[in-house]
Amino acid sequence: MCSGKVVYDLAAERDKRRAHEVALLRVEQMYPLPAGEITDVLGSFSNATDIVWVQEEPANMGCWPFIALHLPDEISDGRQLRRISRDATPSPATGSHSVHEREQEELVTDAFSGLND
Repeated sequence: MCSGKVVYDLAAERDKRRAHEVALLRVEQMYPLPAGEITDVLGSFSNATDIVWVQEEPANMGCWPFIALHLPDEISDGRQLRRISRDATPSPATGSHSVHEREQEELVTDAFSGLND
C-alpha cells in the first residue's frame, strides 16, 4: 500500500522482478480514511501474509503516522501492518539529489525484500 508517485517506482520494480504475486494498493484519500474500502480490497487477498505501507517521506512524516494510528484497528484478521520508508528525520529532504536517489532505490528494494526471486 502506498500513496502518491512512489507507486510508479514500485510497479516498475514489480515488473522488473516479475513479482506478479505482489499487489499494489494506492490510497489517495486519507481523511476520512476509507478503511472499509481498504479492508475490502485487502480481504480479496486473503493469502497475503505481509501488508506493507511504503512511503517516500521519513517515518515521522507523510501518511504513515495517520495510517498507523487508524488502519490497524480495521485489519482484524491477524495480519500485521508494517512500514517501509526513510528513517525518521527532522528534515523532509536530504538536500542532495544523489543521496535522495540512493535512498529511493533502497526504499523500493526493501519493499520487495523477502520475496522469492
